[in-house]
Amino acid sequence: MAKTPTSRIDKLLSSMGYGSRSEMARLAKAGGITLDGTELADVSARIALAPDLPARMRIDGEPLDPLQGLVILLNKPLGMTCSHKEDGPLVHDLLPKRWRRRDPAISTIGRLDKQTSGLLLLTDDGDLLHRVISPRRHVAKTYRARLARPLTGTEGALFASGTLMLEGEEKPLAPAALQVLSETEALLTVTEGRYHQVRRMFAAAGNHVEALHRERLGGLALPDDLAAGQWRLMRPDEIALIFA
Repeated sequence: MAKTPTSRIDKLLSSMGYGSRSEMARLAKAGGITLDGTELADVSARIALAPDLPARMRIDGEPLDPLQGLVILLNKPLGMTCSHKEDGPLVHDLLPKRWRRRDPAISTIGRLDKQTSGLLLLTDDGDLLHRVISPRRHVAKTYRARLARPLTGTEGALFASGTLMLEGEEKPLAPAALQVLSETEALLTVTEGRYHQVRRMFAAAGNHVEALHRERLGGLALPDDLAAGQWRLMRPDEIALIFA
């Protein structure tokens, strides 16, 4: 059985964005850090990073945030960017403010551009991030596209051919699956993540994407009850669906 890792209390809380080590020492002295109802006065003491720690520890009366390894499922709204630094509204602004100071940092798993909405994952688990975005994994991504002009009926064969070349690129796209929903709406499933890929694919077919929404990542679907701008933490069984 693997040994449960430990950490100094002040180092743990600082890495989770609660404040500096000196600030954590002052908070503890004021009785603001408890474990199983008992005040922890010595933040230099080491504590086991057990899975149940967030349920047992309180910071200023509130449950401890999730430990490292969190995965967040977010329904990204339009008009927000996935960067940490760009001007304007950021998806990170939807999360608790102190989470911006966590180390390791919380990063998006891939990106959705400012004008694309839908399923977006964020994590501080670097191994998971690279597993999802690795070209060798071929994790499928399904988008709902609303188009400016009616489909001609030739797009499905073109996208599935494996021969479509995007402007400015030297390698053809991998085959992609198109499901027509109406004359001007379709689901497109791709296994690559090239720059503005879905928009450029429809442009290559002589159309224009007016609205784009990601509905699925691998076997994980965006829940119907998760409104735009809302997020929740994912369970291990839900994370496994990505690779199903």
